[in-house]
Amino acid sequence: MRKFITSLITVLVVTNLQAQQHHAPKLVVCITIDQLRGDYLEYFKNSFGEHGFKRLLNEGAVYSHVQFEFSNIDQASSFATLFTGSNPCYHSIAGIKRYDFDKEQETSCLHDAHYLGNYTHQNFSPKNLLCSTIGDELKIASKGAAQVYAIAPEAECAIISAGHAADGAFWLDNYNGKWATTTFYKNVPVYVDKLNIGTESLSSRLSGIAWNPLLPADNYDALPYIASKKQYNYKFNEKEVGCYPRFKTSPFINREVCRLAVQFIDAGGFGTHQAPDLLSVTFYGGNFLDVQDKTYTQEVQDIYFQLDKDIAELLEVIDKKVGLNKALVVVTGTGYYTDTEILPEGETSTGGTFHPKRCTALLNMYLMALYGQKNWVQGYYNRQIFLNRKTIENEKIDLHEIQNKAAEFVAEFSGVQQVTTDLSLRAGEWNEGSATLRYGTHHIGRGDLIVELQPGWGIEDDMTGQMTKIKRNNAVITPLIFIGNNLKPKRIERSVYATEIAPTVTNVLRIRAPNACSDLPLSEIK
Repeated sequence: MRKFITSLITVLVVTNLQAQQHHAPKLVVCITIDQLRGDYLEYFKNSFGEHGFKRLLNEGAVYSHVQFEFSNIDQASSFATLFTGSNPCYHSIAGIKRYDFDKEQETSCLHDAHYLGNYTHQNFSPKNLLCSTIGDELKIASKGAAQVYAIAPEAECAIISAGHAADGAFWLDNYNGKWATTTFYKNVPVYVDKLNIGTESLSSRLSGIAWNPLLPADNYDALPYIASKKQYNYKFNEKEVGCYPRFKTSPFINREVCRLAVQFIDAGGFGTHQAPDLLSVTFYGGNFLDVQDKTYTQEVQDIYFQLDKDIAELLEVIDKKVGLNKALVVVTGTGYYTDTEILPEGETSTGGTFHPKRCTALLNMYLMALYGQKNWVQGYYNRQIFLNRKTIENEKIDLHEIQNKAAEFVAEFSGVQQVTTDLSLRAGEWNEGSATLRYGTHHIGRGDLIVELQPGWGIEDDMTGQMTKIKRNNAVITPLIFIGNNLKPKRIERSVYATEIAPTVTNVLRIRAPNACSDLPLSEIK
């Protein structure tokens, strides 16, 4: 009898431990919503259904805010940080564009002439991403068996979220509306090709797409600063210049992304293989291009309303095909939001306008007075000033000295908060005030001076003469949600770093974190 009771207790204990044990998910879906605003999720919640954003917030483990440790965030730098678990000072993607002063040419941060485009004329590869990603580590751990793909509106988002070892990365081409990729990746599933040809292609359906508000006018009441409710009717003509970039800021881009993502899970059998699969999906949560000169719009609420339906569909497909308890869905945003601040007539800004061309011209004159009649300044790009290194070397000028002299001069300009030199960042001579500049730049290709402006100041674009985004120090509320894989619903009212997301996902997958990631997994997600 005693042996029987002992055996029974042992069975119950083992069974209980097995019930509590968390297994690695069969599928991980990383949903990144570009320009997601957590405050909008709260403002617009009355227009949402029960199975999209509300399901995420009610059934998921929800962190209140994701914090990035650097300023001047954009699509590329944000995605690289989220998927490598490191900052630009390691992964090197400090901005979506780079500028070659010798060729006087701006290119994508991922431009690579060694690889051709597939369904696109552009040339890309992830070679400039200097760290491994979640997908790379999954490929290594599974000896290549895991399926790793990424889908996004833009090339940089797709390639960075896929990584170096992925099977494929797809984005919507700006010129033909096809799902494009690069020959760096070897696989193009047949269902992707199918969506690029014939009646299935976006170009063949585009003329029939029109964007009208889906809700009655009175339902767009979340933003009381909208002057008037309008019955807009936006259409898309492939023959018009900029048609597809404009399309990619409408709710229909999310419909197209969701459509392809469903194909990967449904036709591609994601989540049914021996090794876990990873699918990275990027949605758009910013404002419509036609109204980006307005901060508060009816259109942005409609974008969220329709995105809610796409997320609901994707969650339903995952649940039906794989089972949400066997999958992990990770949802977050990119930590920035693009809009244009236009003051009412007669109103004055707290700041002013910084003129890079004027600044570099005056700086060059100052350096000429100190060191002689030479061209000492190459130019300004992405809030950095580049000195003429070749002239400095030829004239045997101490680089540390001329950088410091230049920094002291530029720091006196109106609107400049602080100026940090490249050599000071390399030597570790930075403090709390310049930490964001150190984290947000990489020593390869960095300018000699990194300039931070005061809040309220705008920058005039030298090429167009137009004002670029006015600097704001406001944090964009960016929630982080984990749902599935038997996680219990919970609200965690604290901020987490963007670099903590990648090691948390890899920990759930039971693989190594990306190779430049030094943060530990979030303790609430196991």
